[in-house]
Amino acid sequence: MRMIDLIAKKRDGKTLTAEEFDFIAQGAAKGTVPDYQLSAFLMACFLRPLSDKETALFTKAMAHSGGRLDFSDVKLPKTDKHSTGGVGDGISLALAPLVACAGVAVPMMSGRGLGHTGGTLDKLESMKNFEVRVPVKSIHRQMQKLGVCMFGQTQDLAPADKKLYSLRDASSTVESRPLIVASILSKKYAEGVDSLLMDVKYGSGAFMKKLEDSRKLARALVATAKLLGLKCRALITYMDQPLGRAIGNGNEMLQTVRILKGEKDLAPDFYELLLEQAANMLVISGKQKDIKKARKILEEKIANGEALAKLRELVKWQGGDTQAVDNPEKYFKPAKLTVDFKAPQAGYVAHIDALLTGQASVLLGAGRNRMEDAIDYGAGLWLHKKCGDAVKKGDVVATLYASDKKRLEDGLALFAKAVKFTKTKPKAYKIIKEVIK
Repeated sequence: MRMIDLIAKKRDGKTLTAEEFDFIAQGAAKGTVPDYQLSAFLMACFLRPLSDKETALFTKAMAHSGGRLDFSDVKLPKTDKHSTGGVGDGISLALAPLVACAGVAVPMMSGRGLGHTGGTLDKLESMKNFEVRVPVKSIHRQMQKLGVCMFGQTQDLAPADKKLYSLRDASSTVESRPLIVASILSKKYAEGVDSLLMDVKYGSGAFMKKLEDSRKLARALVATAKLLGLKCRALITYMDQPLGRAIGNGNEMLQTVRILKGEKDLAPDFYELLLEQAANMLVISGKQKDIKKARKILEEKIANGEALAKLRELVKWQGGDTQAVDNPEKYFKPAKLTVDFKAPQAGYVAHIDALLTGQASVLLGAGRNRMEDAIDYGAGLWLHKKCGDAVKKGDVVATLYASDKKRLEDGLALFAKAVKFTKTKPKAYKIIKEVIK
């Protein structure tokens, strides 16, 4: 089998076989196929899109290009969630322990933030000594004992995807929907879960800006996951404005702990999406049959302290300081410099642009533009007002945190462009637009 023949075959619009996709994935993982041929293959896929069946075969081939996690001896249904990323979207931090305490095992593999979107691993590392680079044996043991583990992608999981992911940007093939689907699902399929919930966002702060594009991606993800034998559904969610009140790593962990302590009115939009995602995970895993019943069970788990207790156990297991859970207001200290953004007029907050807010948080030091950039865990924003809230002139809309005066000034200047005011109360927006089954 020769790579040049497979490139030509896909270039001419012909269908590749499972064996051919395996050859490509193994070549990418082991370095036996040069980057220029892999890039040519990606462009051929961009111009001649993979069918649903081909996408599933390619996904499976990438998942099998390295090791896979095996939780067959964990006698619970196993599920995970993937989000296409957003601003203030720290849902995973609360979701994993909440679902786990309801009797479903959650091996949650997450990533780091890049650009205006935050990363779950960075948020977890705002807790001193919390270990996200967990060896496979330790992940397995923790899943057996605790039923939940939050970790980064290991070197051996879907290595073909790592190579091809890095080439997609360089070869201008990032927008290919089948390649996006295969990249996302190859890592999740390698996790050894039975079911998967997708959170596909749309709006200014999302990867897909338009609703229809997000809908097409969600449908493709669900269809491909089912071809792989995974029970799957997708929520299409709103990311034109930031989710919750906290943006920034320590900030978002603080919000998570407070919500699991029962402060559901702290950030109603965050709480609503948390419950809906968790309820859907219980249903697709087979643990519960009815969404309403699942939601009620989850609300009880928060109210009786079980969800918070599971988070505390998770933090302890992975080397973090449990004071982060027991005394979050003291533990998660903001960066030393602060400034308030105040309403310049009376009226209502009409809109807070998610993209500009996310970019402002990067300027403050909460994110990175390059993977090697350092993170300031205390930097970020806290939104005291959200869309639809009434304001008087001079009311504090948001507090910004940074460790550097220039960063604070730059972040404030950009955030000021993100907020719009109106004299009349704007219409409420729905967090969850659609459910794709």
